[in-house]
Amino acid sequence: QVQLVESGGGLVQAGGSLRLSCSASGSFFSINVMAWYRQAPGKQRELVADIPSGGHTNYADSVKGRFTISRDNANNTVYLQMNSLKPEDTAVYYCSANAIVRASSRQYWGQGTQVTVSS
Repeated sequence: QVQLVESGGGLVQAGGSLRLSCSASGSFFSINVMAWYRQAPGKQRELVADIPSGGHTNYADSVKGRFTISRDNANNTVYLQMNSLKPEDTAVYYCSANAIVRASSRQYWGQGTQVTVSS
């Protein structure tokens, strides 16, 4: 299995910044795509950004120009730098990774970390 541990969430004022981190551990051959999702109360979980091992990042339109996803392949860690935060960014943010485990590609999820942006 793969365990994903997130950190960096918290309370921040509008216009502020936070940096989320997610480290993968366990028994796996490799990790392809890593991603960040978020879910606000009463809303569907949505993709915020993803980054394949090749580094071709993708972002939701709502965060383009404000958020940056990056990864450290040597340490199996993905980051989400969030700048110019808005109250509508408030949500639980989840780390996700597609990893090859015993020759099979599977998606794993972190426990989620709360991000609250005050106005």
